[in-house]
Amino acid sequence: MRWLRSLLFSIFFIGTMIPYAIACVLWLPLPLRWRYRFTVGWPRLMVWGARWITGIRWQVKGAENLPDQPAIILSKHQSTWETLYFAGYMRREVCYVYKRELNWVPFFGWGLAGLRMIAIDRKRGSDAFEQIVAQGRDRLSKGRWLVLFPEGTRTAPGRRGKYKSGGARLAARTGAVVVPVAHNAGECWPRKTFIKRPGLVTVSIGPVIDTQGLTADEINRRVEEWIEGEMRVLNPERYER
Repeated sequence: MRWLRSLLFSIFFIGTMIPYAIACVLWLPLPLRWRYRFTVGWPRLMVWGARWITGIRWQVKGAENLPDQPAIILSKHQSTWETLYFAGYMRREVCYVYKRELNWVPFFGWGLAGLRMIAIDRKRGSDAFEQIVAQGRDRLSKGRWLVLFPEGTRTAPGRRGKYKSGGARLAARTGAVVVPVAHNAGECWPRKTFIKRPGLVTVSIGPVIDTQGLTADEINRRVEEWIEGEMRVLNPERYER
């Protein structure tokens, strides 16, 4: 049954992406706020579809910690699910940092390109971070939330990746507050796996970290300590082995 539900969801995923991407091209002349509102309808639809087709429910813990100001969200990364959730359900427009080449991917890249997120040219080497800082300042000045995954790549439940300092360095350079986020989406939507498992995803939002006077290393350490500590609260059985 899980295999069949996962197959149905994959058909739903691909079958809705293509017409939505074509629509994204059609509404490119609209103002950004309208393009964003229309485009994030698709990730919202995917989270909804995952709920009703595969049984992946979700809840939020600590929503009161989300600030009413521009911020940098540094999140655990276990799954595709959280990338859809942040885009579709955060109460402010979010920006991801991604390689510019994704804009050229048919369908998916078309919708992404129209949202004015942070697309970087990795061929520029060390200058890539300066691109992130420049674009990040601009997006923050417009009231948006930047979403970065310090571990870089998705990690399996119960595992900890190396927390890279890019997001913390960006916060130190811009002075933006940081919001750490833990979640256990990998329990239901594992990385590199076709089968989706029914269950409850908990998105836990931590207290705001005021970055004024902190170094990038200090910010990164506080983020890692809170996220990894919270992961032990969400799934203690993973850390008792």
